[in-house]
Amino acid sequence: MRLVGRRVLVLFATVWLLTLAAPALAQTDPAVGVWKLNPAKSSYDPGPVPSTGTTTITAVGPGIKISGRGVDAAGKPTLTEYTGAFDGKDTVVVGSPAFDTMSMKRIDANTTEVTRKRAGKIVQTAHRVISQDGKTMTVTTTGINGQGQTINNVTVYEKQ
Repeated sequence: MRLVGRRVLVLFATVWLLTLAAPALAQTDPAVGVWKLNPAKSSYDPGPVPSTGTTTITAVGPGIKISGRGVDAAGKPTLTEYTGAFDGKDTVVVGSPAFDTMSMKRIDANTTEVTRKRAGKIVQTAHRVISQDGKTMTVTTTGINGQGQTINNVTVYEKQ
């Protein structure tokens, strides 16, 4: 009878701990969701800022999948996609004229550093910050764009 009582107690304790831990385990990257570009709050040097943009970020295993669609300032549609982990390892990027691989490192829960490369050479770094309230994502990018121009862009997105 004692053994059965201990097993019940251990089972009860395990279920209780998992119930308490479940919300913490269920928390995801605060960037996960759909984000809409706010051109009025964004600045591109050299400009202009894209006309529209929507970035969808999905949790995938230990990392994220990013799909960015929009219309550039010249009216041409854009699509950039990649899936990567926060391990500093390069992953393939599809659709970007400026870079073909990227790697990510998490700085803290709301901050990520991204290194973008073209043909193995670093061409851009991007610093992504999610606001404390989780409603705004700001991406500051420096480096060289697809036309070889030096850039200093601040892109502001709002969570949908």
